[in-house]
Amino acid sequence: MSKKYIKKDWKKVLTNEEYQILRKKDTELAFSGKYLNYKKDGMYVCAGCGNPLFSSETKFDSGSGWPSFWDVISKESVELKSDDSFGMKRVEVVCSRCGGHLGHVFDDGPRPTRKRFCINSLGLNFKEKK
Repeated sequence: MSKKYIKKDWKKVLTNEEYQILRKKDTELAFSGKYLNYKKDGMYVCAGCGNPLFSSETKFDSGSGWPSFWDVISKESVELKSDDSFGMKRVEVVCSRCGGHLGHVFDDGPRPTRKRFCINSLGLNFKEKK
C-alpha cells in the first residue's frame, strides 16, 4: 500500500458531486455517469488525486448502469475493504493513494478475472492515450 495522499480540505478541490462520492461514499444514479458508454483508449485515474486505476482495455458493458472493469491497472492502485452497509455484504473499492471511495467489486465479471469493478464515473477522470 502506498503512502496516503492527504488533502486538508477536499471541498476546495472537488466538486460537490465528486466530494459526495469520494469522501462520503455516496453512489451516483445508475446510467447517469459520463464514463458509462465512454469508448476512448486510455487510462482512468482517481478524480481526487490522479492515481492510475483502470485501463480502457479492461472496461466492459456489464449492464449494471456504472462503468465496469474486469481488472485494475495494478494491485497497488486500490484497496479492497469489507462493506456491510445497507444490510448487504459487499467489497468496497478505495483509491490506495487518497482513500477515496470509488465503488464496489463483485465476482460476476467476465474472464479472465471474473471480477466486475463497478465504479462511479464521478470518482474518475480520463487520460486519453496519445
